[in-house]
Amino acid sequence: MSSELVNITRTLNIRLPKGQSTFLWGPRKTGKTTYLVQHYPQSTRFDMLETDLLLKLSKEPHLFREEVISLKNTGGLVEPVIIDEVQKVPSLMDEIHLLIEKHKISFVLCGSSARKLKRTHANLLGGRAWKSEMFPLTTHELGGDFNLLKALNRGLIPSHYRDENSGRTLKAYINNYLKEEIRDEGLTRNLPAFARFLDAVPFSCGELVNYSNIASDCGVDAKTVAAYYQILVDTLIGVFVEPYRKNKKRKDLVQTPKFYLFDAGVAGGLMKRSLLTNKGTEFGRAFENFILMELLAHRSYTEKDYAISFWRTKGGSEVDFVLGNAEVAIEVKGTDRPRPADLKGLTLFKEEYRPKKAIVVCQEKAQRLTTEGIHIFPWQVFCKMLWAGDIV
Repeated sequence: MSSELVNITRTLNIRLPKGQSTFLWGPRKTGKTTYLVQHYPQSTRFDMLETDLLLKLSKEPHLFREEVISLKNTGGLVEPVIIDEVQKVPSLMDEIHLLIEKHKISFVLCGSSARKLKRTHANLLGGRAWKSEMFPLTTHELGGDFNLLKALNRGLIPSHYRDENSGRTLKAYINNYLKEEIRDEGLTRNLPAFARFLDAVPFSCGELVNYSNIASDCGVDAKTVAAYYQILVDTLIGVFVEPYRKNKKRKDLVQTPKFYLFDAGVAGGLMKRSLLTNKGTEFGRAFENFILMELLAHRSYTEKDYAISFWRTKGGSEVDFVLGNAEVAIEVKGTDRPRPADLKGLTLFKEEYRPKKAIVVCQEKAQRLTTEGIHIFPWQVFCKMLWAGDIV
């Protein structure tokens, strides 16, 4: 069990009724295996990182079914049955389907990417399994141990956040996971171009996606770059944030999505960034990335399922995050004193869409309410209110 997680209570709560199965997806090293060991210590488990097991079941997947049924018949099966890195043996999904359907056995199917399963047209159980997600650590989970600058530099992967040698750890993670994982899964044939793409992507995190510009940097065409972005999404390394489109008649709204990496520390490691103070453009970009990750984790863990989008006019007025059907509008600013110009986008959005809450998340020391009805929240207050259920 990972020592980094022993004293941390994760917010994820997998509650499986008898006979119910679930997928548990999440990037590598976010704590999925540790969570499952803690919550299901007696469960029967199969780890596809064990090479001999991987090779055996890849060749003869029916052996898995036979072993599970034998354990069930002899009283040695403890449910839910946990399968780590299930995506490595796509052919196993048919056997799992049969065990769920015919023998009413429940599973937790744990993995870092569904892309290989989809690419091989593997059986995804047709709605017979729920979907759960594990994210990097959150402010809610770390509590008083949370430090913003440390989180932005080291990232919130558990082993990275508490590692004094986080720079070397991040480098190893990027090389061993981001690059070797792509190679081992055979997700792209042109590895040098994909490596150049990985080098370029973090510099445009939080900005409108421009496939042509990235393609020029990587020496490939825009269609290939679009496929590279999708690889990052499918392997849970990144996420698109789509523009808010309620008023489709307006011609001055941008229609291009923005892209973010799943962890500010990994983004910083890719671009060899080191933040020395809570100031500046690079801090602001990492800060925005962090707030999005809090929102994504909150949405998943609380099962509220609200949309997260952004709003921007072609003239440059913008709201960083729009929650739900414009119930909440959020602008993220790295400054400790937002200027009137920083409120322009929120003011315009508020006039047109009448959100229940219009919020600026920043580094001010105390919260306040402007005469325009915009809430100025220190990020600490915002995060506490978010997890307390007072934002959404």
